[in-house]
Amino acid sequence: MARIDDTLDAFADLLERFLANQSLERGLSENSIDSYGSDLAQAAQFFSEKGVDGWDDMDAAHVAAWLASMGEAGVAISSVARKLSALRGLIKFGLKERDLDSDVTEVLDGPRLRRNLPDVLSRQTVEKLIATPGRTTARGLRDTAIIELFYSSGLRVSELCNLTLTQLFLDEEVVRVMGKGSKERFVPLGAAAIKAIRDYLVVGRPEFVRTKTGSAVFLSNRGTAISRKTIWVFLKNYADQAGIKQIVKPHILRHSFATHLLSGGADLRAIQEMLGHADIATTQIYTSVQTDHLVDEHARFHPRGGN
Repeated sequence: MARIDDTLDAFADLLERFLANQSLERGLSENSIDSYGSDLAQAAQFFSEKGVDGWDDMDAAHVAAWLASMGEAGVAISSVARKLSALRGLIKFGLKERDLDSDVTEVLDGPRLRRNLPDVLSRQTVEKLIATPGRTTARGLRDTAIIELFYSSGLRVSELCNLTLTQLFLDEEVVRVMGKGSKERFVPLGAAAIKAIRDYLVVGRPEFVRTKTGSAVFLSNRGTAISRKTIWVFLKNYADQAGIKQIVKPHILRHSFATHLLSGGADLRAIQEMLGHADIATTQIYTSVQTDHLVDEHARFHPRGGN
């Protein structure tokens, strides 16, 4: 776990308890904890040089000066936003622990991030992709089931590759997913995905089983758990075969899952839970995709919407 410099003792206690909390309570990885520690140690160093004697001694002007100094130093906006987020997390923890009396960042606006909207496939394009592998071979059954599962559940590629037979609850129409930070969630499955998975398990998967095959759902030709690279390659190949011009990769199916759910009227909080997002703000990017779609529709179909 990252530690603050011994010369900054006034900042050390709260920071170390905050990092321990992030590790134990939130289950963040060691790399994430080190990143938090590094960002906050840099902040503490700046505040100390400005005469601040601990987190409870800083005010909004100190934080504003810190943000300005990073801007002047040419620190990327995304990095500034990450560092400010880390400080806000520490302050929130300090308020909860009653080490701090107020949130001095409350009156400050963070740096404006320009987020690239995720690419999504149309429903018709997804249907073309799903139809491409065919269902007459073990490989076709496997690949069809994988594409159906991606689109039905919005799983991350790592989650799908690590999926085991005990995580499938097809009768209950859900899959149990171990996401980031070892957080468990249950994600519903649609009828088409369930049928594709059943067909693969009964007819396709036995063709891939080898002597040392474990409990992975989706198997490679060697009988081991399928790799991310294999999935990336076959998605590209199927997209080419189907004449799809967009770059197709696992995450675009995850984005399409969320966007199509939202356009169908699904609640944003429900989508957040299915995707395994810790913060609703991450899920809200899909509302921007929807807004762009509405603007395009208005321009195309409103009598005075075009140029």
